Amino acid sequence: MTFSQMNLDTQVLRAVQTAGYTEPTPIQAQAIPVVLAGSDVFGCAQTGTGKTAAFALPILTKLAQTKPRRGSATALILAPTRELASQIADSFRVYGKGLRVTTTVVYGGVSINRQHQEIRRGVDVIVATPGRLIDLLDQRMVSLDRVNTLVLDEADRMMDMGFLPQIKRILKVLPENRQTLFFSATVPQEIQKLAASMLTEPVHISVDPPSSAKVSIKQQRYRVARDQKRELLAHLLEIDGPESALVFTRTKHGADKVAKDLQRRGITADALHGNKSQAAREKALNGFKKGRTRVLVATDIAARGIDVRQLPYVVNFDVPENAETYVHRIGRTGRAGLEGTAVMLCSTDEESDVRAIERLIAESIEVVNEHPFALAQVELPKNPALQQGVGFKKGNASGHRSRGRGGFRRRA
Repeated sequence: MTFSQMNLDTQVLRAVQTAGYTEPTPIQAQAIPVVLAGSDVFGCAQTGTGKTAAFALPILTKLAQTKPRRGSATALILAPTRELASQIADSFRVYGKGLRVTTTVVYGGVSINRQHQEIRRGVDVIVATPGRLIDLLDQRMVSLDRVNTLVLDEADRMMDMGFLPQIKRILKVLPENRQTLFFSATVPQEIQKLAASMLTEPVHISVDPPSSAKVSIKQQRYRVARDQKRELLAHLLEIDGPESALVFTRTKHGADKVAKDLQRRGITADALHGNKSQAAREKALNGFKKGRTRVLVATDIAARGIDVRQLPYVVNFDVPENAETYVHRIGRTGRAGLEGTAVMLCSTDEESDVRAIERLIAESIEVVNEHPFALAQVELPKNPALQQGVGFKKGNASGHRSRGRGGFRRRA
């Protein structure tokens, strides 16, 4: 199936084709017809598989066909971070080029008055983080009584970040008769409960097993002493030579330290985390996307929404304590059908977290012992989850999964 066969608006189709895309990804192929038909959707797909277009294209098509009353927002998209909200809004503007559809993005860290002015001028689509949207509602700066389509993107991350109370408040002011689209990369029990309370007879779409790692990502683990991680990181950047790399740390202070250490070694690097102003966050992200900065060191919250289609290299400088966070982190690479490498720097005290990750993704992560900072090999208890017939080939994703493709497939 191609986009031209999906009953999209002519202008929307032209914008997609101008961007060089013809064939939808699996999540797009399954979700777009369902959204156009008006059904609620519970979509589960890995990061980098094109979820944004899966809801943006049909929403824009419906807006073009219904010609909503000017000035009344009819579509609301909720996202967990400023960066992701900005990315989604940009996608709506790109795909909606040629339509008389206006999109605005609202999030904290910038002037609320300016956002209010944009809304007063009239918008069709609002992309928002829950906290700032609540601020606008409390100050009577926005009305949501004409919203007929609600999207929750990265719903699992919104739960991790404690947005459930805000989401419930927002739901109370939305019309009950609406279409709700729910997208998540993982499906923990909390997400299932939230979806059940929000959706009406939803169509469930899952293009990959929940919490699986994409087959396009090569995963590797380096065992190293904690105090030698920065030396190993610099070594890997030198010998592997990626043009750009996204490095994850657990803390904001850790992100600053790693970025400064790389700068001291002559590697262009910047840090991205919640303690930075919005202007500084945008500067760091834009510098990374445009290639002026080779390495971006980020915390998990700040990194949500980073979409660099040709990002080849992701480094887990700190092993995440939450196993599902690992899936989100490495999903930043291997996007748009390209291959990527995900590296984990693991100290002895992080071995239990590694085993939890391997249980979740149902595969072993290749251990690389040949490097200057290698620790002596330690025999670890065998992982029970990997002794139950789970197919696995060393260095690759397990063979039991269907191949998920990131982003769009470009024309040859």
